[in-house]
Amino acid sequence: MGLCLEMPGATVGTMTTRPTLVVFSDLDGTLLDHATYGWDAAKPALRRLAGLGCPVVLTSSKTAAEIVVLQRDMGLGACPAIVENGAGVIGLDGAPTGQASYATLRNLLEAVSPGLRSGFRGFGDMAVSEVSALTGLPHHAAQLAQRRDFSEPGLWSGTDTDKAAFLAELAERGIKAVEGGRFLTLSFGTTKADGMAQVLRHYAPRYSLALGDAPNDITMLEAADFGVIVANPHRAPLPKLIGEDEGRISRTSQAGPSGWNTAVCTLLDRLGLT
Repeated sequence: MGLCLEMPGATVGTMTTRPTLVVFSDLDGTLLDHATYGWDAAKPALRRLAGLGCPVVLTSSKTAAEIVVLQRDMGLGACPAIVENGAGVIGLDGAPTGQASYATLRNLLEAVSPGLRSGFRGFGDMAVSEVSALTGLPHHAAQLAQRRDFSEPGLWSGTDTDKAAFLAELAERGIKAVEGGRFLTLSFGTTKADGMAQVLRHYAPRYSLALGDAPNDITMLEAADFGVIVANPHRAPLPKLIGEDEGRISRTSQAGPSGWNTAVCTLLDRLGLT
């Protein structure tokens, strides 16, 4: 039995019963360990969510091709997922849905002034071996990371002044840039919170929980009923978010999947969900 239960009311597209809680989770540095990409420490909380019929929606900068592999491994294949930093949603109506295509994005990127364009090296500019070296992914996983539908992650190598000019030119073309865990990601501006809203319209749960560790998680953390900032010693801590003073958003002391597990179990206990 998968963690997103195959039962009336819990499977995507056939829901008849409102789930009590839907969980939205970032991956790298949150549900997945920053260094090993492992998630064993989160299994107790995932099992509890499975038993309660609470969908777990993976919400990541990863592509649909990458996400479906993780969903299969985690037993979440019946759940939707938010891909490429909110640029698309998969699993609600079959094919991925998003605002615009990767090909359109790349065409607009190539129209940027050459002196500025040269400072940005996206996944579409790299060989698989380079993506593998930058991400630590094995060759086959790096290939999946390059199978993009909506957005373009990459590295900036120019000056801060040129970067500001580069971002300004992109904005004129309707492209937004977001700093994520390792990369500067270009898209047409939809966020993880936008994808979350689409999933919540489908499920209409009583509560929503979002967990993340990076700046690109802020919108969904602040939009959820409950938000958890998962500690990541490999990056600067997020600034204080809207909702922290009221206790709606909390922070873990443990990093990665260990912190994830503790935070989810704590909230389930707090809500009386057993």
